[in-house]
Order: sequence, then C-alpha cells, then structure tokens
Amino acid sequence: MKRTIFTLSCLFLISGPAAAMDQKQQPELTEVWEPEPAIVTPGERGAPPSDAIVLFDGHDLSAWRANAGEPGWVVEDGIVTVKPGSGNIETRQPFGDVQLHIEWRTPGVVESEGQGRGNSGVFLMGLYEVQVLDSFQNRTYSNGQAASIYKQHIPLVNASRGPGEWQAYDIVFKAPLFSSEGFLQRPAFLTVFHNGVLVQNHVELGGPTVYAGQPQYQPHSPKLPLMLQEHSNPTSFRNIWIREL
Repeated sequence: MKRTIFTLSCLFLISGPAAAMDQKQQPELTEVWEPEPAIVTPGERGAPPSDAIVLFDGHDLSAWRANAGEPGWVVEDGIVTVKPGSGNIETRQPFGDVQLHIEWRTPGVVESEGQGRGNSGVFLMGLYEVQVLDSFQNRTYSNGQAASIYKQHIPLVNASRGPGEWQAYDIVFKAPLFSSEGFLQRPAFLTVFHNGVLVQNHVELGGPTVYAGQPQYQPHSPKLPLMLQEHSNPTSFRNIWIREL
C-alpha cells in the first residue's frame, strides 16, 4: 500500500509540472506570419491564373521556335496543329521546376492503331516525356500509352477520352539537380493529372526519355525549353500555360 501511494506521488510530481507548462503555452506561439504568400487570382475553367506565363493563347506561336527557325505548325481557330514533317517546337524561354497546363486533341478520324494514333509528347526541359496518344480503346505497351512517363512509368489508370475530344494534362515537374562537378544530387519527379484524374503520383525519373535501353542522367542546365513533339500525326493543342515554381 505504501509503495502504491509512493508511485502515484512520483507520477504526480513528474506529470504535474509538465501539464501545468502545457497549459501555459499560448496558441499564438505556433502562429507563423512571415512570409506572407503572394496573391494569385485563379483562372476560370482552365484559364491561366494571374501569375502564369501563357505559351499559347490561340493567336500565334511567338513563344515558340523550331530547330530551323520559325515553327511550321498550323495555327487556326485558336488551335495549333502539328504539321507532319515540320519538326518539333520548343519554347523560347527555358524552365526548371514548373506547373504546366496543356490541352490536346488527337485526330477524330482513326487511321491507325497502337503508337500510330495521335502520337506526340510533352517534353519537360526537352528531355522528360509525358506521352500524348489516343489511348481510347487502343492497346499499346503500357509504359507508352497516354499519360505514361514514356518507357519509365505506367499511368495509374487510363483516363483517356475518345478520338477528336479535347483532353488536358496538368503537370507538376521537379527538375533534377546536379552538383558543380556534374554529379546527380536529386532526380527529377513528375506528377500528372489526366483530365482531372491523378495518373502519376510524384514518380521518380531514372533519367531523360530514351526509346531503347535504360535512362541515364547526364548533367545539364537547371533550366531548359519545354518541347512539343512532331511524330507525324496531326495532333492539336490549345490553352498552354506554365507557372515557375
């Protein structure tokens, strides 16, 4: 009995002052007021927010260039469409960590299958590809279908709409970091929403996109242009905007 009373007394002595100190803590002590987040006005129905850089608003390709000069893609009715054989296009401005919104449409008339249906690609930094493809009732290899990180990550689900319907990617890209000696300090990461559905959840990239073999990092600039791929299919794009993070 004496031991029990002694034990309870010790517990009270240990917990009593601590509990009293917790009661003295004010909630204001854990409030952080600085820095204050900047105000950004959201866009309506996919329109760019106030701090976005508009890369294509339906008028021209002034934000883009091609390897041989001006882009040869066709701008008409607020849409830019790949002109087969004209080559890839890339932004004049380089980017690193970004949030990207891009809407795309594969041809309404189906003339092929597999990788031949509306094939294109969104290349972050010109190196890391999110595949664009008509994957509606069109089987191909899983790590090459729409919303795959090409040859690296299969999408969690197939959220594709039908041929000729507009689709959207919302992408968050974390660029890789290299040391001054050229060693990889942090790999690239990608998060992708396809038509509002999460299909890539902060996946780690093994290196730039390659068609054959395994990806492998090579040191590069912290900022590089965004590239859209010409893959011989007349795929269309609209409402392209980007936010630097």
